[in-house]
Amino acid sequence: MLLFRTNDYFYRKFIDLKQGLVIKTTGSWYAVEDDNGKYYECKVKGNFRIKDIKSTNPVAIGDRVNFTIQNDLKAKTAIKTGWITSIEDRKNYIVRRSPNLSKQSHIIAANIDQGVLVATVAWPVTTTTFIDRYLASAEAYRIPVLIIFNKTDLYSEKDTDSMTELISIYSKIGYSCLATSATKNVGIEELKNKLAGQTNVINGHSGVGKSTLINLIQPGLNLKTSEISEMHKTGKHTTAYSAMYKLSIGGYIIDTPGIKGFGMLDMEAWEISHYFPEIFKISKNCQYSNCSHTHEPGCAVKEAMEAGEVAKSRYISYLGLLEGEDKYRKPH
Repeated sequence: MLLFRTNDYFYRKFIDLKQGLVIKTTGSWYAVEDDNGKYYECKVKGNFRIKDIKSTNPVAIGDRVNFTIQNDLKAKTAIKTGWITSIEDRKNYIVRRSPNLSKQSHIIAANIDQGVLVATVAWPVTTTTFIDRYLASAEAYRIPVLIIFNKTDLYSEKDTDSMTELISIYSKIGYSCLATSATKNVGIEELKNKLAGQTNVINGHSGVGKSTLINLIQPGLNLKTSEISEMHKTGKHTTAYSAMYKLSIGGYIIDTPGIKGFGMLDMEAWEISHYFPEIFKISKNCQYSNCSHTHEPGCAVKEAMEAGEVAKSRYISYLGLLEGEDKYRKPH
């Protein structure tokens, strides 16, 4: 746990120590819900980082925090303000590379039970490169992932065949997959069952229908949605900040802004195959224990890929991470 240095003035003005859950971030402000369901607008005092993580956001959605209330009798707002003084240890978190500072991370959410990746075969296209980078990051932090293929009502026959193939690829690896249509209300009840009672973080490109799905899962939220650009077949950002919502079916859902590219943080080359479960499993049969699965003779992974046991798209994604490629494919 990280604590701030305090002084006599601090204790005179901030004497009411509370615990709560960070449910929204808006720049430097954090909305915190205490254990009694009351809300507070808090800031972080000082400059700190968590366990050497070079993060652009020291506090994230889903964090359990300790905070002090500012006893200001002149305050004109009903929502009290305060300072976050410490963060409880996280059981996990999911990160992406900061788009502005390539060597730093941005923590998307913490203390997650399930990552929910909303993908679309069309309107807009979610590439397998993006999916695989997300899955590898989730594997690195031991977060189970549910892959949703949304907007099935817009798919052509060719699109549907592509989706079926992708579901087959990821299901065989062990990922849970679900086809949905928010506009036609297809797969929504099954989705609710998969989310119930868990803390879920929902991610995906802008325009894949995250907000529309959340509005169906939890009626009354009325999250803003937008249409897809006909010219570019891409979506506009409708979620400006991350926010956490309590579900009537139990659990929470964390809505996040759309992500254009999902860059992995620096990792050793030998680690990368560990985050591709099927590659890691087959690699035990390679001739060399330190096989990179690129050029070595007797490579069981390359043989499995050529035999169709490892999807070529997955192998290409693995090579992209291995080579440190930072030019992420964007939807087109």
